[in-house]
Amino acid sequence: MTDTAARATHLLELHRAPELLTVVNVWDVVSTTVVADVPGTRAIATASHSIAAMLGYEDGENIPVDEMLAAVERIVRATDLPVTADLESGYGDPAGTVVRAVDLGVVGANLEDGMRPLADSVRAVEAAMGAARDAGVPDFCLNARTDAFVKAEGRSPQECLDAAIERGRAYLDAGAPLVFVPRATERAHVEALVEAFGPQRLTLIGVPGTLPLAELEQLGVARVSYGPWSQRVALTALQQLVEGVHEGRGLPEGTRPLN
Repeated sequence: MTDTAARATHLLELHRAPELLTVVNVWDVVSTTVVADVPGTRAIATASHSIAAMLGYEDGENIPVDEMLAAVERIVRATDLPVTADLESGYGDPAGTVVRAVDLGVVGANLEDGMRPLADSVRAVEAAMGAARDAGVPDFCLNARTDAFVKAEGRSPQECLDAAIERGRAYLDAGAPLVFVPRATERAHVEALVEAFGPQRLTLIGVPGTLPLAELEQLGVARVSYGPWSQRVALTALQQLVEGVHEGRGLPEGTRPLN
């Protein structure tokens, strides 16, 4: 586990640095190699939504954990960069799933709370971090996700923010080094979250309308990832190719032989 532990420490250092860490999510070997080969790429992150879609499953732990981890393993083997994996809510066994991921060489993970009771979510974070430590990876970069904004359920934006802060602080206290708050896009919300968690603790997802990356870096955000949006960009290009062919055009200029 020495190499895995070292990669985990390196990934944690990338999050703790003042420079914003950006990760464009991948879903298979070829997307991994394309992303990894771009100068400036410092880490790889999988997207559970994209892997599930690739294999014909709806998002939301509908994919069997064995299939998810098999896809993650191929990604880890395809790169020397540190890999953090989206493990959804842990597939019913957060600790066991983290151990299996660590055995594959994964050095970080997203873990969703789904707005389940806070005590249950805290126990899941504690179990995941404890499992990583027991596996010899104390700097495992658990990115504890709260769905406070995703599952608003009629709550006001301020109530969503308050819930995200409460839950995020609890996850940090439980040992998670990072808190992921998807759909927190307003500057005031980002500022409040960074103030509540401390600089280089908050991670966000890049979506249409996200603040500029330079601004997020200035605010003290640790990381921005892109979830399923990277796959959507690729699929959009594919669909546009098909539309162009149907209209009598050929390949777009500038197409690269990347595989």
